Amino acid sequence: MRILIAFFLVVLSAVSLAHAQDESRAAWQVTRFDITARLPADASADRNLTVRAVIAGRNVGGASGRTFTVRLNPAADVRAASANDATATFTKRDDARAKLQQITINLPAAVAPRGETTVALEYRLPVEKNNGLMTLSPEGSQFLPPAFWYPTPNTPFTTRGADAAPFRLTVTTANGENVLSSGRMNGGTFEQTLNAQPFFVTGAWDAVNGEGEARNISVHLLQGAPGDERRRADELIKLAAAARAYFAGLFGTTPDAPVRLIAVRRGGGFDDAGAILLDASAFRRSKLDAAAALSISDAMARLWIGGASVVRGEGASVLREGLVRHLSIGFLERQFGAEAAASERLRQRIVYATIAKRDIALRESTPLLDTHFASALNKGALVWSLVERATGRDAFIAALRSGLKPENALTLAGMRAALVERGDADFKTTLDYLFDQPTNMDLLVGLPQARAGGEWGAALRNTGSADATANVLAVTERGERLNVTIKIPARDFAEARFRTTARIVRVEVDPEKLYPQIDYGNDTAPDARSVDEALADARTSFSRGDFAGAERAAREALATAPVAQEARILAARAALGANKLDEAEKDFRRALDDRLPTAATLAWGNIGLGEIALRRNQAAEAVKRFDEAARADAEYASTLEARLKRIRAESLAASAPAIDESSKTFIASIDQAIRGGRKADLDRLITPGELVDFSKGIIGSQPQAWQTRVLRTEATSGNRLLADVEITARILDQDQKGTSVLVLTRVGGNWKLTDVQLFEVR
Repeated sequence: MRILIAFFLVVLSAVSLAHAQDESRAAWQVTRFDITARLPADASADRNLTVRAVIAGRNVGGASGRTFTVRLNPAADVRAASANDATATFTKRDDARAKLQQITINLPAAVAPRGETTVALEYRLPVEKNNGLMTLSPEGSQFLPPAFWYPTPNTPFTTRGADAAPFRLTVTTANGENVLSSGRMNGGTFEQTLNAQPFFVTGAWDAVNGEGEARNISVHLLQGAPGDERRRADELIKLAAAARAYFAGLFGTTPDAPVRLIAVRRGGGFDDAGAILLDASAFRRSKLDAAAALSISDAMARLWIGGASVVRGEGASVLREGLVRHLSIGFLERQFGAEAAASERLRQRIVYATIAKRDIALRESTPLLDTHFASALNKGALVWSLVERATGRDAFIAALRSGLKPENALTLAGMRAALVERGDADFKTTLDYLFDQPTNMDLLVGLPQARAGGEWGAALRNTGSADATANVLAVTERGERLNVTIKIPARDFAEARFRTTARIVRVEVDPEKLYPQIDYGNDTAPDARSVDEALADARTSFSRGDFAGAERAAREALATAPVAQEARILAARAALGANKLDEAEKDFRRALDDRLPTAATLAWGNIGLGEIALRRNQAAEAVKRFDEAARADAEYASTLEARLKRIRAESLAASAPAIDESSKTFIASIDQAIRGGRKADLDRLITPGELVDFSKGIIGSQPQAWQTRVLRTEATSGNRLLADVEITARILDQDQKGTSVLVLTRVGGNWKLTDVQLFEVR
């Protein structure tokens, strides 16, 4: 972005003010939250969160406001309201589109434009079923912003985006649980000076604190975490410190905010104002994984973008998600190398390709659309890469740095106005296409042809409604790689010329795949399938047991994109299926040696090496590999396979851990309750709020027989135990048998069933 830096602040403030004044009616924007929340003393008897929420708001519309409307979780039971400390009347109605309830509070006096007021609501929020957004449990509770557990006038579905503002949050617990949120902490009270959304989690953690450059960074591990998790915590603290220093170098003074990396069993991936929820498995993996690294990097960038400077206005997600991800990949490239960045961009492009043909304009996208997250994050990051390339890195960062001030609101409109001022005559047209139009571009390349005078040429076509300035790569028969940059006019043709006497055997347009396209399958000549098409073929062939076809398709994907980790894993698994052990081992190890592997790569890579060890009669090595794959907890299929194969390997190595006898007794009582057919008896054995649908379904099916055999148990962090079991059942006169993994939690000295992680009873 080449932006007139001196002009930047003026443009941003003018655009922000103009946007507010464009609204002819009153419009409210939060300037501060003050929330007091009380958890129940007994989550089994009382499943209500009690809240008093005070909201300070400013009228940013063009007319006086006589009411103040907020949105809130539809289950909340509002008991009282006040405005400017005086009792106020209010009305409720459903917001069917957003699936929220709308509370309209009558103000004692009209509030003029730019005027401020304070309203308060008192309510109870019942939690019938625990989930990743809203949980009440003896094991720990959590309430995240997407649950709409606190009232707010604007949501992610509105033009201005969700409200973010400084907050004070006080959480009272009855059983001495630790409370964590963002901001400065004093007991159960948090003071957040950055723009943020209130949230909290409770539980039992062991803190690991950073020192030196990592000062004010801490990791909160689930209580009782072993030493290897503490080592991973130290690594993540260093990564967070490096990311914070990287963005401070780009944007200037670091926002004064503590950074907390919090291990959770639900809600991993959420971050706000320096608090980052990481799935507890991220600390158990044998290596730092790509998702954890990206979560930390994104969160550090948001200390500035959204934290120190609030992000508002239409298309806010393009800044808060897409721009942040683009900047994060720049940090990953600095920290882990070009291949790590290329892997992430490849994954972005593959995800975006699935919705490219039905996507809408970036500026108009909201979370109400099923394409939003694939678009705002992935297409958004690609678009900002194009913008930075067009304007130059230094100007791009200088412009952002000048605009990231606490008094500014970053808006997409403001950024575009500044870009247009700095860009050339055609730049506005390019920006209008990237942000205001659905993707309609397809870049095509023809077969290379020899030209007179020692040149080769390749015809190019652009079907989109904006010009594309793209790199074109040519590969000669000697393996030389030649690059030229060509401007391909909108809905027109161009030609790439390469000065070489060697025969060109392959040409590719936009090899970096920065331009969002509706079809990536015709970017290469001679024709070659896109990576995602080849991967889809490899998956289908593998599922049919066609290992030769699967390996062929996977290696085709690798030829196009050597950084494609999934393709390498599929090629290795196919080679293993064909009993080509040496070839499979080489690929599995190469995948695991990646500097920033995905959790799935860690899981399947270790499963593959474990299977090879078994075939070579190395049972102890196989146990180790399957254990690492299970700890990766990547996704259902790999976790299921790792746990089953670990049991088999342990039997061969005579190394199975002792089974917890108390858990066997408890699981026998579950069997008895299921056979008895009384839901109340089963519910007494389940942690409150958990497995609500499972309990209904299992009793409703009226099993004629149900017997569970415990195969293996393992204690995990905190008071949890995982039990691998085999279930034999007869339901509706049909015999069923299979495996499952039951999660038990010790509550008040007794076991409770908390989760059924895997269930393969057929």
